[in-house]
Amino acid sequence: MKQCCLLIIASMAVCNSYAQQMHGRVADAQTKEALPGVNVRLLHAASGCNTNIQGKYELSATATDTIEISYIGYITKQIAVNAAEKTRVIYLQQKATNLNEIIVSSSRDKQRRTEAPIAISTISPQTLQDTKATTLDQVLNKVSGVYMVDLGNEQHTMAIRQPIGYKSLFLYLEDGIPIRTIGDFNHNALIEINMAALKNIEVIRGPASSLYGSEAVGGAVNFITASPTLVPTAKVQLEGSNWGYKRADFSVSNTVKKVGFAVSGYYANQSNGYMDHSDFHKLALTAKIDYQINEKNKWTNAATLINYKTDQTGGLDSAHFFAKDYRNFQTFSYREVKALRVRSTLDHEWNSSNHTTFTAFFRNNTIGQNPFYAIKDIRGTQKANGQINSDGFNSYGIIVQHKKQFNWKQAALIAGVSADYSPASYLANYIDITKDAAGYYASYRQTDSTLTDYHVGLVNSAVYTQFEFSPLEKIRVVAALRYDRMDYNFDNHLTPSAYTGAPSERNNFNAFTPKLGLTYNLGNNRGLYANYSVGFAPPNISELYTGVKVPVLKSATYQNYEAGGWFGFDHNNGYVDMSIYEMKGSNEIVSVRNADGVYENRNTGATTHRGVEWNAKYTPLRSIFVRTSGTYAEHIFNAYTDGNKVYNNNQMNGAPKWISNTEVTWKPLCLKGFRLGAEWQHIGKYYMDAANTSLYNGYDLFNVRAGYAFRSVECWVNCMNAGDQLYATTAEKSAYGKTYRVGPRQTFNFGVAYTFTGKK
Repeated sequence: MKQCCLLIIASMAVCNSYAQQMHGRVADAQTKEALPGVNVRLLHAASGCNTNIQGKYELSATATDTIEISYIGYITKQIAVNAAEKTRVIYLQQKATNLNEIIVSSSRDKQRRTEAPIAISTISPQTLQDTKATTLDQVLNKVSGVYMVDLGNEQHTMAIRQPIGYKSLFLYLEDGIPIRTIGDFNHNALIEINMAALKNIEVIRGPASSLYGSEAVGGAVNFITASPTLVPTAKVQLEGSNWGYKRADFSVSNTVKKVGFAVSGYYANQSNGYMDHSDFHKLALTAKIDYQINEKNKWTNAATLINYKTDQTGGLDSAHFFAKDYRNFQTFSYREVKALRVRSTLDHEWNSSNHTTFTAFFRNNTIGQNPFYAIKDIRGTQKANGQINSDGFNSYGIIVQHKKQFNWKQAALIAGVSADYSPASYLANYIDITKDAAGYYASYRQTDSTLTDYHVGLVNSAVYTQFEFSPLEKIRVVAALRYDRMDYNFDNHLTPSAYTGAPSERNNFNAFTPKLGLTYNLGNNRGLYANYSVGFAPPNISELYTGVKVPVLKSATYQNYEAGGWFGFDHNNGYVDMSIYEMKGSNEIVSVRNADGVYENRNTGATTHRGVEWNAKYTPLRSIFVRTSGTYAEHIFNAYTDGNKVYNNNQMNGAPKWISNTEVTWKPLCLKGFRLGAEWQHIGKYYMDAANTSLYNGYDLFNVRAGYAFRSVECWVNCMNAGDQLYATTAEKSAYGKTYRVGPRQTFNFGVAYTFTGKK
């Protein structure tokens, strides 16, 4: 009897050790967000599972076994079963040289980077964390082929496969939704981004019109916001600079059962900088709530609020620029932005092969300004004139998308529709300006004279589809087609003229934009791709109706051909991706001057843009990370006539051939948490005018960043423009002379942050 009892007890102990049921969750080590689809398997048994949409896994394991956790783009981790049971949440670290990562912008759905036949780059959460950027250009300029131009106080313009300019050739998105309505482009649109809410950024270079519509010509930039964390987290961050810049960031996030929330924001203030009249302040807030209704349904609601105001500074003439005379002759010019974006998204998974997303959104946006560029001197007097204007719109829109996967040839079909109604208005009033003896625009007087007053009922509607399949094991083909229609109902509240705008009228523009591409997998993290795509850019509201005689304008179209590849090396401790492209534009809208001196918009431009882009990352040692990215490009006028001046075959103005960014980061193993980085930004020479008579020699900048994190506290110092280089972010020549937009002087940014991370 005694022996029988001992046998039963021993058997129960063995069974208990063998049949242990373990539960846990997997999250990103940087963002603390759940990771769905992670492979969790036992090393010594033929069993495993994938994490669900909430990052949860469940499997039977012995207490002495070990589990292996692996996910695309992350460092594989092994952990003993007993240890895994105690931690409950297992954190995975992203690879520094991350080639085969997951992206969403290429197809509006998750896919591997190596299956997307486009030039796309990702700015990772780790890069955002290490850079400690005070403006978005400090991270976007790390991307090959991108030059985000700093115009001061978060103001900017963009150059991606295009010269430096202000045209509506770039599309800016937040979680896949345009942050402004199509047709009312503003080159300063990224003022409306909350940097404190970002998880990562994806940049598509070249036309993306087949999925996103017009304006996605030079490229599309998708800002992906952070989702709620698995565990309670809170962060407070304070920083300042030697030029009067002060900023405070915060974030709070958690998930309780099926509901997760994330709230983040920052307040920035600039005062008493190195340039006169250059103060600004900005408040940015974002809130997101995820409700995981069940395994098949997820409801996400998000809202972003921006309140921004800045003094406006113009460019300097040659004498003041090269003398380092930073006086600003503007004393009252300003720009003020108020923006609100709200979206509600329902994700429904019908089964493993069918997934539908429904999104409804609302946008409210107003830009008010007393612009420096509208000020005109009155010859022979101490007077000038200008304007105070306001441009605003509301948007009410929906996007519905369905993805169907097939068993045949790993095929997948994506189809979607989108529509938004965006009534917009514009009002500009004339002002009298007085100059003092020193040349300062000292004061102004408002008048009852209205220059422009109109309302536009703007309707954007589109249908799109994308089909992809693998005809052979190593080849994947992607074909996409989109149809867009834009309807303008223009109501001019004033008598039509060259200044007040066009007569009241209705206009519409439509276009089919196809894309065809393929990838070829060479194995060992190496592959090639090629694609053909079309982009289009219909006239914006301002080009059609604001302050000009309006002829009949057509949409500008762009034919793009490109090829490239990615190549991992040194046991995947490094990789290189490259692309070569040629894009031809026709019917480009340019402002030309007639014989009577009046400017009007015409479809007279034809251009060619061609170049090569590269991006390389390498970790020769565990503590050393090297990255270099850049582009060599040519931008040519094929046909461009302004009055009697013909600029055919000239290089386009504002188009540097060479742009590169190189960075070396050291994270010593002997001092965990410390980092030291050095960055070199190079902008090559370019012509300042279309006639190619004046050349700007470009510039080289060196930035140094250092930081140290110990437990929950992090501190850092960044030295931007370490050599205090005199440079211009833009250099232009006109009939009035040369103008240089001064780049920031040597700047030291100091910061400290505290992060609380709870447990579950």
